[in-house]
Amino acid sequence: MNSISADLNIMIKASQKASKVLIRDFGEVEKLQVSTKGPFDFVSNADIKAEKIIIEELNKSKRNYSIICEESANKINDDKNNFWIIDPIDGTNNFLHGIPHFAITIALKSNNEIVSGITYDPIKDEMFYAEKNNGAYFNNQRIRVSKKKKIDQCLFATGGKKEVKNSLNVRKSGSAALDMAYVAAGRYDGYFQHNLHLWDIAAGIILINESGGKINEINFSQINGIKIAAASNIIYEKMLENLNNF
Repeated sequence: MNSISADLNIMIKASQKASKVLIRDFGEVEKLQVSTKGPFDFVSNADIKAEKIIIEELNKSKRNYSIICEESANKINDDKNNFWIIDPIDGTNNFLHGIPHFAITIALKSNNEIVSGITYDPIKDEMFYAEKNNGAYFNNQRIRVSKKKKIDQCLFATGGKKEVKNSLNVRKSGSAALDMAYVAAGRYDGYFQHNLHLWDIAAGIILINESGGKINEINFSQINGIKIAAASNIIYEKMLENLNNF
């Protein structure tokens, strides 16, 4: 593994430990006790268990960073300048339907910027990670955004209603974290969506920045209702031109 910080190492280990629970529960998805938070927002036992494991592992680091997370209440600790941002299952709906496309995603926000992040797909054993000024990686290989120049050859991802003017080639995969990781790795050429939560996209922001991509400005004091547009520098403006009022 290329040289990484202690913080990133902890994040990777925490995600790998939590993944064991998710893989097991995914295998028994029909038997999961599912409670509903809202009509489209399911949360499973797996979600809560995985988050608990992640927080326990991160706390072992004795960093005392504060925590922003999806399932349990946010926790303000002694260190209020640094926040772990955690989503134990991004792609819960896929998970609950037995679709193997979801991820654990963890980021570190320091003084109002994302300085490191990981997105880990436990079923495919794909780990995307990045640190500020240290590049973005996929399973230890350096990654870069796509080099495509022609928009009709590009493939885009979104999660919202398609706000597309023309015939952009668009996919909806059900996981914002993986969509952004795939843009960083050059699998998708761009990603756009309204109304995201910070934990969906925090790791994706550093992945795209460190893989040479372009992303809109984000207000990190916002936790909900975030808008994301991300692509390579070559395609970014062309993508926006093909979206309605984005």
